[in-house]
Amino acid sequence: MSADSDYASPAVRKLREDLALALRAAAHHGLSEGVCNHFSVMLPGVQDRYLINPRGLHWSEIGPDDIVLIDVHGEVLAGRHRVEPTALFIHGAVHRLTGHAVVLHCHMPYATALTLTVDRALDPTASQNAMRYMNRIAIDAVYNGLALDDAEGERIARSMAGENAGKDIAFLANHGVIVAGATIAHAYDDLYYLERACLHQVIAQSTGRPLAPVDAKLAAHVAAQIQGEREQSDLFFEALRRMLPAPRA
Repeated sequence: MSADSDYASPAVRKLREDLALALRAAAHHGLSEGVCNHFSVMLPGVQDRYLINPRGLHWSEIGPDDIVLIDVHGEVLAGRHRVEPTALFIHGAVHRLTGHAVVLHCHMPYATALTLTVDRALDPTASQNAMRYMNRIAIDAVYNGLALDDAEGERIARSMAGENAGKDIAFLANHGVIVAGATIAHAYDDLYYLERACLHQVIAQSTGRPLAPVDAKLAAHVAAQIQGEREQSDLFFEALRRMLPAPRA
């Protein structure tokens, strides 16, 4: 099947609608930054093609026809826009090396603030929201400049591979976060609640009082409870669909 046929198919049209919705939701929730950062999703049953947001559009204005189809090497296969270079290197590498279907990368404020600390990441034993990420967090502890080549994209992606294979949250030192998942709805829900958990931790730490974490085993139990029932994630995404309709093409 040609790239244009893939792009126009009903299944891919639905993915384009969902990816555009996730981008508009991120803008609505204050998780976007100018016209930078990127969300992507692999085509179902295809390991070398994925959809991503275009260069130069604010996330609040993106509709399904603005989404671009590219391959893991960054070649634009279908769509009417260009793609920002760091998107090609980071997302191509993460999809290729980890196999995650959905990759959301942004510099959302409170999560990024925690990447600037010596701990580099959220404490997953601190709050109930944070507990859902217990045993899911990988840390890229070294900042190495902009991801403008394959080597840097792959270095970032390796933080979620090897001994960290299967981890779907990455805190990138002095940079931002990556949230990966199997579906756009579930990954966006994780992104939203990750920022909420980081917000709560930053506020708690700003009091100057020590944090009062729970036992790690209890945190892992809470994580399993949340991961075992994701209907709430799907319902949240459908609520966002009603709240944030696509702009006219």
